[in-house]
Amino acid sequence: MELDPHTFDREFDLAELLAGMPLARMAQILATLLDGEFRLVTVGGQLMLGRAEPFAQPGRAAIRHDLETLGHLESASAGEARLSAAAGMVELVLQLSARYRMAADLHTETVQEDYAALQHQLAALKESEARYKTLSEELEERVRQQVETLETAQRQLYQAEKLASIGQLAAGVAHEINNPIGFIRSNLSTAQQYVRNLERLAALMKAGDMAQFQAVWNEADMAFVTEDFAALLGESVAGADRVAKIVADLKGFSNVDQTEEEIVNLNDNLRFACNVVAGQIKDKAELVLELGGLPRILCLPGHLNQVFLNLLLNAVQSLPDQGRIKVCSDVLNNEIRIRISDNGCGIPEGNLDRIFDPFFTTHEVGSGTGLGLTVCRDIVQAHGGRIGVESKAGAGTTFTVYLPIG
Repeated sequence: MELDPHTFDREFDLAELLAGMPLARMAQILATLLDGEFRLVTVGGQLMLGRAEPFAQPGRAAIRHDLETLGHLESASAGEARLSAAAGMVELVLQLSARYRMAADLHTETVQEDYAALQHQLAALKESEARYKTLSEELEERVRQQVETLETAQRQLYQAEKLASIGQLAAGVAHEINNPIGFIRSNLSTAQQYVRNLERLAALMKAGDMAQFQAVWNEADMAFVTEDFAALLGESVAGADRVAKIVADLKGFSNVDQTEEEIVNLNDNLRFACNVVAGQIKDKAELVLELGGLPRILCLPGHLNQVFLNLLLNAVQSLPDQGRIKVCSDVLNNEIRIRISDNGCGIPEGNLDRIFDPFFTTHEVGSGTGLGLTVCRDIVQAHGGRIGVESKAGAGTTFTVYLPIG
């Protein structure tokens, strides 16, 4: 803070130094000291205190302040010594007044400067507040946009992992569909030959040539045809039913994007997931289901289907040439507990803390996205549950899903 040097160098006149003083009390004191009437006047003769009329032949003592003569003290009755003493008293009072005024002016100036500084700081704070308010609004908008982006990315993540899982299933499903389609086509080709034989027999019967009819009948072995025709039609119907079941299972897996909750028995979802991967499991592993009684719960079944399917596919991938996968369900401590175990290669202890991290995978490049277990964890947590893992290298792995009841 810079102070005005004139605050200290300022010169006061007699009127300024007497302003605000109790002049009546001062007049009584001077009258007592001087033993009679007196006059206190400025250098220019202006009366400041005392008798209005000038004295004919007064005694006079100068009133000085900082070596400057400000006025005179006049008396007709007081001697020189008394007049000088009274003038000294007046000078002392004026000196105190001057110091008070200088201090007051300094205080006033300091307060004014402090007030101006505070006003400046207040303006700066208001400006800063307005700037931060704008930044806060911009930040809230950015956060909202980021949340939308994350939600979109999460949906895309689920969809990408679902598509990746479908890709892993494609070969097995194609094999499962091709088998019944193959024998249905073979049966239909045989049925076409049977129909052609029947057309020949119908023409001979219409012509009344029973001898030729009998020859063709025996040649075509129609006794076997009539028996086999029913059998191949039955096989074809069973094959078509098998294809329809595979399609229905895949349709159940495709509803991962469904946002409406349903009340379901998760045992049905586990059976469905096992049916979807059955084509990959049957040539490689024994699949054992031990499903206990479960209460129905409100959930997103398509999302949980994806969890069970991902865990089953992980189990299949970890198995050697022949292995065993076990799926169990029960209720424990007011929670549904689902365990999917395998006796495959297991997970090294150093990787157990990382298996749920995005893009972490122990599979070879190109055999997985590294998102499957991340998606499983997120889906289970979104249902208010949790997922854990127990594994030992070379001895197998067990994933356990806990979901709250109610």
